Amino acid sequence: MQPRTAQFFKSLADRRLLAAFLIGISSGFPWVLHGSVLTLWMQAEGLSRSAIGYIGVVTTIYAFNWIWAPLIDQFRIPLLGRAFGQYRAWILLCQGLLIVLMWLISGTDPAGNLLLVGLYALGISSVSATQDVAIDAYRVKLFAREEMGEKIPWASALAGAGWQTGFTFLGGTLALFLGGETLGFSWPDVYRLLTLFMLALMLIVVFAPPTWEEGRGAGAAPDITRQRGEPGRSGWLRESVIDPFAEFFQRCGLQLAVGILLFLFSFRLGEAMLGRMSLVFYVELGFSNDQIALYRNLLGGGATIVFSLIGAFINTRFGIVRGMVVGGIAMAASNLLYAAMAGVGPEPWLFVLTLIVDNFTTAFATVCAISFISYFASRTYTGTQFALMTSISNFGRTTLAAGSGAIVDGLGGNWALFFALTALMVIPALLILLWMSKRLEGHSAGGEVQA
Repeated sequence: MQPRTAQFFKSLADRRLLAAFLIGISSGFPWVLHGSVLTLWMQAEGLSRSAIGYIGVVTTIYAFNWIWAPLIDQFRIPLLGRAFGQYRAWILLCQGLLIVLMWLISGTDPAGNLLLVGLYALGISSVSATQDVAIDAYRVKLFAREEMGEKIPWASALAGAGWQTGFTFLGGTLALFLGGETLGFSWPDVYRLLTLFMLALMLIVVFAPPTWEEGRGAGAAPDITRQRGEPGRSGWLRESVIDPFAEFFQRCGLQLAVGILLFLFSFRLGEAMLGRMSLVFYVELGFSNDQIALYRNLLGGGATIVFSLIGAFINTRFGIVRGMVVGGIAMAASNLLYAAMAGVGPEPWLFVLTLIVDNFTTAFATVCAISFISYFASRTYTGTQFALMTSISNFGRTTLAAGSGAIVDGLGGNWALFFALTALMVIPALLILLWMSKRLEGHSAGGEVQA
C-alpha cells in the first residue's frame, strides 16, 4: 500500500474526524430550513422569483457573526458549559433554539404574512450563524497544534461532507420527499417533522469527544466576569473584540490579510448565485419535487461525501493554493452544464451528469476553502478569527446572492445566460489568489500552507 493511501486510512480511523463529520451535519441542516424548504413553500404559494431570491437576504447574518463570535470564545454557559465544554454547550443551546423557531415558522403563511415568515427565517439564520462559530472553533480545537498539518485537511473535508450531508443528503432529501408528490405532507408539517431530525443531531453533540485542551484538563475559556476583574488586563472589550482582529492583521501583514479577505469574499460567489436559484430552475424546467429529491439530494449528497474525501487527498498531495486554483476553474466550468440544461430541457441523464460534476467541483473547492481558513485561524482566538473569515466569505455568498432572482427576471428568464454569468464570477478571486500565492508561506497559525 502506498504511503499516502496508508495515511489516508489511518487518518480516517481517528474518532475526532468522525466527530468533525457528524457535527458538520448540524451546520448544513439549518440551510434546509431557510433555504430549500422555504423556497419550495414560497413557490407553491405563488410568490415570484424575485421574492424568493430576496428572502435569501436573511442569510446576510452569516456575514456578521464575527461581531458576537468573541462571546462564544469567552463566555461559558452555566451548567451546559460545565457538562459539555465551551463549544459543545453553545452548539446544544443553538440547536434547542432552532427547534423552537421551526415550530414558530410552521404556523405562518408566506402568502399572507411574508414579513413574519422572513423574521422567523432571520431567527433561524441568526442562531445557525452562531452555531457555526462554535462548530468551527470546536473542530479546530479538537487537535493539538502539532497535528494541524496532518489532520486539518481531513477534518475540513469531513466537515464539508457533513455540511452537505445535512443540507442535501439527509435534511434536503428527507424534506423534499416529505413535501413531494409521493408523501404529500404540507410544508408546515415538514418543518414540524424535521424537529425530530434536530433532536438526533443534539444526541450526536452530547456524545462527541471533548476538545484537545478539555481532554487534557485545561478547561474551557474563562468567562467574561472573571476576565474583567483580573489586574493587568486592558479590559474585556479589548481582549475579546479588538485583540483577535488585531492579531490576525499583525500576523499576516496588512496586504496579505486584505488579500485573504477579498479572496474569500469573491471565491464562491458564482456558486452561491447558482445555488440560490437552482431549485426554482429545476421546477421551472419541469422536474418534480420527488425527482429533485432523488437526483439532487440523494445522489448528489452521497457523491459529495466521496468527493470531499478525494478533495482532501488531493489537497494534502498538491497543496491548498494550487488546489484552489484548479477547484475554482472547475467550479466555474461546471456552471456551464446548467446552461446546457436550460437549452436541452428536463433530461434526467443531463441532470445527473451536471450534479455529479457540480458536486465534485463544489466539494473540492469547499475543502480547499475550509482548510485555507483553518490554517490562518489563531489557536488563541479560534472562534473569532474563523468567524471573521467565514463571514467575509458568506457576505459574498449570501447577501449578493439574494439578488439572483432579480437578475434572472432582469434577463427575461434567460437561464442559460444567467448560468454563464455565474461561471465568470470566479475570475476576480483567481486573480487575487495568484497575487497572494508568493506571500502565503510562513503566515499560518496552525501549520505551513503549501503554495
